[in-house]
Amino acid sequence: MEQELSFEKIWLLFQETDKEFKETSRKFQETDRKFQETDRKFQETDKRIRKLDRLFTGQWGKLMESLVEGDLIELLRARGISVNQTSQRLKTRYNNQDFEIDIVAKNGIEVVFVEIKTTLTPEDVEHFFKKLQIIKSVFSEYTNNTVYGAMAFLRSESDAALRAERKGMFVIRATGKSASIINSVDFQPVVF
Repeated sequence: MEQELSFEKIWLLFQETDKEFKETSRKFQETDRKFQETDRKFQETDKRIRKLDRLFTGQWGKLMESLVEGDLIELLRARGISVNQTSQRLKTRYNNQDFEIDIVAKNGIEVVFVEIKTTLTPEDVEHFFKKLQIIKSVFSEYTNNTVYGAMAFLRSESDAALRAERKGMFVIRATGKSASIINSVDFQPVVF
């Protein structure tokens, strides 16, 4: 049997629907507030991760530099480059850009600029080779020195180490407790 809808019944249905809409709206607002809170927490977490990443990367880089620098004088002397002094992180500005060398080994006549990478890529080799081609302009105090390049790494991708050797750079592999030059015995470095 069909019930007749009176004005009062329709009004009650509207009021119920309105109450349900208000409850739904309240739940949406609560959900939106939770999403905003979650987003804020994600942003905080992201900031912390970036900060830790910068800290870890910086510390890892310093560890790699120390590992290579500890053996560098001995390694280069064994290859006929009689350096007697090293320093880390030679920095300057050149053509409005930051310019940095990880390690410099020298003896007053010869200078070896060393770039250190945890993972050496072909792009790293090309980038450092370009740096070496202008190095005497960037660091004019070495204009009258014989300048060599070296790339040190823990791991090498594809043909990066071979590419560095072919471009006339010493190739130094960090091996855990120390480092070693892995160029062939008859390798002749390029003077930049």
